[in-house]
Amino acid sequence: MTHESFKSLYQRAADRKGGKLALELLLGKRILGKKLLDDNAAEESISQLTDDRVLAAFTKQIFKSGFVWRVVENKWPDFEEHFFNFNIEKMLMMPEEMLERKAADPKIIRNYNKVKTIKANAQMMFDISLEKNISFAQFINDWPSEDIIGLWAYLKKHGQRLGGNTGPYALRLLGKDTFILSSDVEAYLRAQQIIDGGLQSKKSLTAIQAHFNKLQNESGYSLTQLSRLIAFASGDNYVQVEA
Repeated sequence: MTHESFKSLYQRAADRKGGKLALELLLGKRILGKKLLDDNAAEESISQLTDDRVLAAFTKQIFKSGFVWRVVENKWPDFEEHFFNFNIEKMLMMPEEMLERKAADPKIIRNYNKVKTIKANAQMMFDISLEKNISFAQFINDWPSEDIIGLWAYLKKHGQRLGGNTGPYALRLLGKDTFILSSDVEAYLRAQQIIDGGLQSKKSLTAIQAHFNKLQNESGYSLTQLSRLIAFASGDNYVQVEA
C-alpha cells in the first residue's frame, strides 16, 4: 500500500488551519521580515544540561501522567526543595525511610510509588555515566533521531514509569526531537494502515519510526513538527488561527 505523501498531508493540515502561514506558526516557526524560520530561540543543547535537570524532567512527567498537570506545576518548587534539586548523588544516598517520609509530605503529591522512581531513575542515569563516561544528558543528545524508538525502549527497560508516552513527553520537555503518539496521531497511522496491531508493540513502533523517517526525508521537518502536522491534519482538530 502506498501511504500518503508529505505534500498531501501538509496541504490538508494547511486547509484545516487557515493556510500555510498559520500552519507554519503552529508548527513552531517565526516570522522574520517575509521569511519563516524555525523557532529555536528558546532551545538549548541537551548536552549542556546538568543531569539533575534531566532527572527533574523525568520526575515531573511521571507525576503529570494521569494527574492534573496544573497541580504538578504549582507544587513543583516544593518537589525541588524536598529532593535536593534532584542532585543524582544525594538521591542515591537517600535511605528508604527518608524517601517514605518525604513521600508522605502534603507539600508534594503524595504517591510513594511515583516518588520511588526518582531514586530508581537516578540510578539508571548514574550507571550510564559510569559505563560511558558521559553525562546522561549527553547520552540523550547523542541518540540518533532516526531511531528515537530505541531511546524510548531504553528508558522503559532501564528506568521506571518511563514507558508509553511518559518517556517521549519528558524527552520533548528536555528539547530532544521526538514524535508523540497522541490519539490523533494513532488514528492517522491506523487509517493509513501503517499499523494494525498494538500501538506499543515492537512491530508497530518500527513501522511508525520508518514512516516518520520517510516523511522527514521528504520534508526536512523535525519529528516534533511532523507529529504536530499529522495531528493538525487528523481527527476533530479543525480550530484555525489568524496569522
